[in-house]
Amino acid sequence: MHAMDRRQLATAIFERSHLTGEFLLRSGQVSHEYFDKYRFEADPQLLRAIAHALAPHVPDDTDVLAGLELGGVPLAVMLGQVTGIPTTFVRKAAKAYGTRKVAEGADVDGARVVVIEDVVTSGGQVIASTDDLRALGAVVEHAVCVIDREAGGGDALAEEGVVLRPLFTMSQLKALRG
Repeated sequence: MHAMDRRQLATAIFERSHLTGEFLLRSGQVSHEYFDKYRFEADPQLLRAIAHALAPHVPDDTDVLAGLELGGVPLAVMLGQVTGIPTTFVRKAAKAYGTRKVAEGADVDGARVVVIEDVVTSGGQVIASTDDLRALGAVVEHAVCVIDREAGGGDALAEEGVVLRPLFTMSQLKALRG
């Protein structure tokens, strides 16, 4: 399945994950359509195809892939398998036990880190996690996602010095699907 062309991949993602109804988004916005990213992330063949398609979006000088809790984690792991780049897993908040770290896995201090997320709407979680990673000494200038909902996330990230590199925008995903 990882040899899919762009149109086939868009169709597979859309068919697997597109839902209609009324959905409250993390940003607080209400949407009448929703991409249930866990549906494409739980399919190992589709996840691998997505990782192969995302790989060219990762800058060549990347030291660490930072998968955001929860949806960015499987993407970062599979993308790490495809690219050979180590991963770290970024929590929304550090645990109160164990290592008590907000980022677990590969060390990010001084590393060029690319944030990996599934769907970006307002960019709020990517911005919060970028701040956390930068506080740990990471250099974060890029974020990669599967779907940019085109709801201001790219602009919000740009204001923070982060370039968003989506595999698909919402418009592209709809236009490309079979």
